[in-house]
Amino acid sequence: MLDQVNRLQIVTCQVQGHRRKSQENGFSEATELTFSSETHRDCNLDSKSNSKKCRPDGTRNGHGMGSRLSKMSFRGDLFRLCFRATDGKMKKVLDRYIVDQPVGTCKEKTFMKVFCLPWNTWLEFLRDILKEYQLIAPLVRDGYADFGEITAANCDRIKYAGNTTTTPLKAFFFPIKENVIRNREKSKRVLLGVPNCDLAALELLDSIYLGGDFEDHFYKESRENTVIFGKDCDDIKDSCHCVSYGLNPYSEKNGDISMSYMEGCVYLSPMSAKGETFLAKFDLSPSEILEALPEQVVLNRDSIATQLNAQTKDVPDEKASRICIEKENHELWRKHASTCVSCGACSFICPTCHCFLLLDRKGFEKVKNWDACQLPGFSRVAAGEDPLAKLSERLKFRYLCKFSYKPDMFHALACTGCGRCIDACIGKINKNEVITQAFQQG
Repeated sequence: MLDQVNRLQIVTCQVQGHRRKSQENGFSEATELTFSSETHRDCNLDSKSNSKKCRPDGTRNGHGMGSRLSKMSFRGDLFRLCFRATDGKMKKVLDRYIVDQPVGTCKEKTFMKVFCLPWNTWLEFLRDILKEYQLIAPLVRDGYADFGEITAANCDRIKYAGNTTTTPLKAFFFPIKENVIRNREKSKRVLLGVPNCDLAALELLDSIYLGGDFEDHFYKESRENTVIFGKDCDDIKDSCHCVSYGLNPYSEKNGDISMSYMEGCVYLSPMSAKGETFLAKFDLSPSEILEALPEQVVLNRDSIATQLNAQTKDVPDEKASRICIEKENHELWRKHASTCVSCGACSFICPTCHCFLLLDRKGFEKVKNWDACQLPGFSRVAAGEDPLAKLSERLKFRYLCKFSYKPDMFHALACTGCGRCIDACIGKINKNEVITQAFQQG
């Protein structure tokens, strides 16, 4: 933990030209920290919090980061930051980049070993995986991309392009319906083509099911037996807005292997020890092993991030969203709830929603079944009391859960900007429009 401790922090990461919102807990400035892949110089700074505001790209409008920044250096498309953290409120930001180590023992967080697999080699790799693992990847069905089981016969039909699938990643670790009494058959599987908005959701789910006093052993078993390949998004939907909450449209963490596709080659980079072990099991026969992603892959990532930034420039970030949602605004919630049909689609399709019912059935069965806060009776208790009886109250509760309750309880945002709730809503309720209107009303 960084709180009350003065530690030396070092990080090595890719620079993608992406933006990082600085409106985190503890920061009052509505500024951005921008990394530039074009920067290729070393600079030494000794800037205390808010006394010198310098961005890594050389401009002076970034925030002071609540710390003492002692050195920044750049090499190609990698950057290296070394600074002493003196503000415990930085933890949420630092955790995205930094391995927390005491002074004198800190290590660089590096994961840049990139395997370049030509297309035919990649297909052989998939067939080798099928010999030992169940392989699940996006396939196009009825005009939509969704996860499906891959066999030797259809591995050439995997959909690499695009962004989110219809089914969220959570369904593989937290199934729609699960008998918690019967022993399940353990199976090893590989999930291919997972977008970063789904990977980011694991931050919250892992905290809930693995981070407390009691672990959900079903969830833990599924996580341990699954290897996750993250993917780059190469286009965006109108509803996509991951960058509004400090995420990027390519895998950064919570997965095991990062996957990028370009010009007939697949680039794989391990993101975890599990990912390294997995790749070491196979004779990949890469055409080359790189120390960094090809420049064109980085430029493609940067291009998508730029498009998303332009598309979501008016969407409030997580801190601003929380402030405006916590206000009364009764008319606003009644207005948008007027078209809600309480179907629960927004919750079921959300990568972070995790409410469930535990149902008793004949034969001593206990079935864990997804539940949703938008369904009537969700919060009904004894004697028929229901604090969320009104539709408008349930709608506001959902937003409070995303931006207030869950961050307070688990230190993780419960919205990753995937946009699925916007796409799935029968009543055409646009989450971004709701929050933007609440923000504009002050």
